[in-house]
Amino acid sequence: MAAAAAGAERARPDPAEQRAELGPLLATALRPGESWYLVESRWFKQWKKYVGFDNWDMFGAGHPNLFPGPVDNAGLFPGPIDNSGLFGDPQTQSLKEHLIDELDYVLVPTEAWNKLVAWYGCIDGQQPIVRKVVEYGLFVKHYKVEVYLLELKLCESSDPDNVINCHFSKADTVATIEKEMRKLFSIPAEKETRLWNRYMSNTYEQLSKLDSTVQDAGLYQGQVVLIEVKNEDGTWPGQHCLAKSSTATSRNFTTSSKSSASSYSSVSSVITNGDSSSSYGLNSSHLGRGGSGFVCNSYNCRDSASLSQPGLCGLSNLGNTCFMNSALQCLSNTPPLTDYFLEDKYEAEINQNNPLGMRGEIAEAYADLIKQMWSGRQSHVAPRMFKTQVGRFAPQFSGYQQQDSQELLAFLLDGLHEDLNRVKKKPYLELKDANGRPDSEVAKEAWENHRLRNDSIIVDIFHGLFKSTLVCPKCSKVSVTFDPFCYLTLPLPLRRDRPMEVTLVYADPQRRPVQYRVVVPVMGAISDLCESLSKLSGVPAENMVVTDVYNHRFHKIFQMDEGLNPIMPKDDIFVYEVCKPSEDGSEYVTLSIYFREKTMRQSSNTSGTVLFGQPLLISVPKHKLTVDHLYSVVLEQISRCVKLPLAEEYSPPCPDRGTCNGSNGVVEGDIEEMEHQDGGEEGKEKLTEVDPCHSEGCMQVESARDLQPCKKQHFTFSLVNSSGTSEINSIVEGKILKLNAFSAVATDWDSETRRLLYDEQEAQAFEKHGSMLQPQKKKAVVALRDCIELFTTMETLGEHDPWYCPNCKKHQQATKKFDLWSLPRILVVHLKRFSYSRYWRDKLDTVVEFPIRGLNMSEFVCDPRAGSYVYDLIAVSNHYGAMGVGHYTAYAKNKVNNKWYYFDDSSVSVASEDQIVTKAAYVLFYERRNSEEHSAPSAPQEECDGMDTN
Repeated sequence: MAAAAAGAERARPDPAEQRAELGPLLATALRPGESWYLVESRWFKQWKKYVGFDNWDMFGAGHPNLFPGPVDNAGLFPGPIDNSGLFGDPQTQSLKEHLIDELDYVLVPTEAWNKLVAWYGCIDGQQPIVRKVVEYGLFVKHYKVEVYLLELKLCESSDPDNVINCHFSKADTVATIEKEMRKLFSIPAEKETRLWNRYMSNTYEQLSKLDSTVQDAGLYQGQVVLIEVKNEDGTWPGQHCLAKSSTATSRNFTTSSKSSASSYSSVSSVITNGDSSSSYGLNSSHLGRGGSGFVCNSYNCRDSASLSQPGLCGLSNLGNTCFMNSALQCLSNTPPLTDYFLEDKYEAEINQNNPLGMRGEIAEAYADLIKQMWSGRQSHVAPRMFKTQVGRFAPQFSGYQQQDSQELLAFLLDGLHEDLNRVKKKPYLELKDANGRPDSEVAKEAWENHRLRNDSIIVDIFHGLFKSTLVCPKCSKVSVTFDPFCYLTLPLPLRRDRPMEVTLVYADPQRRPVQYRVVVPVMGAISDLCESLSKLSGVPAENMVVTDVYNHRFHKIFQMDEGLNPIMPKDDIFVYEVCKPSEDGSEYVTLSIYFREKTMRQSSNTSGTVLFGQPLLISVPKHKLTVDHLYSVVLEQISRCVKLPLAEEYSPPCPDRGTCNGSNGVVEGDIEEMEHQDGGEEGKEKLTEVDPCHSEGCMQVESARDLQPCKKQHFTFSLVNSSGTSEINSIVEGKILKLNAFSAVATDWDSETRRLLYDEQEAQAFEKHGSMLQPQKKKAVVALRDCIELFTTMETLGEHDPWYCPNCKKHQQATKKFDLWSLPRILVVHLKRFSYSRYWRDKLDTVVEFPIRGLNMSEFVCDPRAGSYVYDLIAVSNHYGAMGVGHYTAYAKNKVNNKWYYFDDSSVSVASEDQIVTKAAYVLFYERRNSEEHSAPSAPQEECDGMDTN
């Protein structure tokens, strides 16, 4: 590795050339089948800074004020490619779960990767993370890099307990799986085999089309695939076993008659409690031979004798599909929609020719699943064919990464609507402005126009009408429009501040770091954090440097004007106290100090380094720092966690440098005395304290100049890149160091010295300030009506989102107000808990109090002639955890017995009403009470469109 790195050093172009070469490559479009590589974003950002890749990083091109020489520029050198932050297990180098593109990693094409490796090399022992570009979508082709491969469990039919986990791309073929299984289980090439897909304990599908892709075959995360080897007598082992079984004649082959051929083209037959000696294609709708004790289809297989309550059917997690299961359980427990499918009303309304629809296949797949869930024959089903269909039409849901239940719900409602749209040919309609007409007239016109193009069970049940009012601030032009909606997205009142836990590292080396909990503005800056911390600690804010420490290095050193938004609760934020500039005008820089242990790589018999401990920030002179002075300062700063032998503790300064070994006054023979020192309490005496400067506990270099003892130098120095991963230059003793704002220095320790002198326990020790011990304020509880009122509050459009005023003929920052004009039979309320940006993600875990019964929305409906809008809760989609990670579940009320149940993937349990209102509530489903319930009994009215329009 060392030789490779040296070769890379000789061949590496200058930063400007690197930028020019890689720029076009990084803009390469994705093409199916090509390979792309993952690079940890921390390393890649460091490279971009080094070469000045972005406009705001052009300092890397060599600004004279910042880079007076080549050593300064090298301070940004990224070093070898290091993907360690992407690995959940460093040994197997398996990826962490829920990594996010651009935030955790970047993707580079093969040619760009090869250049980066040639220029910088890779960390020793790390394998490249290479992934394929795969194609998604049926009508609109969509390409993306398949970051997470599919894990399949492979075994032989003769030994199903011997399972080997292997990873495959969705673009791999069934033949690829067979080839891998032949190799794993040492099956000779001349032996005839066949593959079986087991997706329930007693349900098998033969994978007969070897050229089908993993995606087309419907294989999912954790799928069990068996390989069966033909016997010498020409029979199959499964067939032979069945011949001896008394249940051999009681097996069933059945399929879903409404499934499309393309979806299941790779499946030859479905078998329950046995094997098939013949191959029955799914499209032939073969319904079995003999016996009716078992029912099997594309979702599940279960003994029909074991009955359960209709609707109380769990959904198997196919691999991060809890978001889908949660949304499906809510829809399944929406009575008017489920009744529509159970009564087969959808069959007459399927619109296969709608260009905006999905040929009726989403509706068919959903109907099949609902019938399974409400058959009363299964305790749970595996919705894999439904997921396959969704993935074909919505590529964002085709993989096995965690998604959003509300986004899946929005797609599904829209897909069902278009598949079941009764309008075969949509008329062209010209939008008309209100022009002062009464709201009732404009609203009725808008709703009728909507129904002329959109007429389905989804519109009947879920669609309502907004009123939107825009007012120009210049000419007072008022624009009123009425728009349909399918669900109500409500903002949550934003908290104005948030707590942050930070650790303050004092300049006084004898003082342990102290952890504080400070309160900062949500949209505040680093300066706000420092001011808040200053009030608690007494350290002046201008003496603070805020850092994000990750893996013993500085992931980021913040500037005072940077925002707090990117800082996540899980980040380790350390604030360092540094010295003020000297009063004599001397120029100081804040220097990053890393601690590295020198190691030997057994594989290549070369030396390397490993970071350890907590990095330091110290203030040193920019232009007159020597190695001797730096050594004294660093040793002073770590004196609390370094145990020195007593003989060295009281050694006087060396009177004659000529009798010492090196410029640091190391006396020969000291090392032997040190190595035999007792490791007890006597060996833990600390270095003599140096009086702090400026009466603030800060130390300047000059204060330690005359205290240099005649002793062994316990570590050496190297000039390294800003992350401490790559050595730029050795530091020559006796010379003045040339530093700039990007400089970083590593202290390199041999293993024995670190073991004997460095106190790991003390180095990690810290104290807790009283602010950490105080109970945190209970988070405010927000009522659902507060969210509705916030939604209907007038706001001024931002300067980047103006409205074009037809009177002024220009864009204006108008005022905008939403009102509710009419509400649907089923009101879906989406609580907007998640905030997204490219480099920031957050979740609001505010508890929203929502009523289980009697949600009165009448006061929020602005139509003066509207009827009563009183709703009862029927389902809730829950999200537990943080942004991008976590788990989805659902509460739902069964329409048969009116009891509440908790749905957690395949598990279903009884729930009580007092369990439902939690901070996890994400999407709420309400059903409107019929107005007749609150008046004298009368004949029920027919609901033609599910909404009052007057």
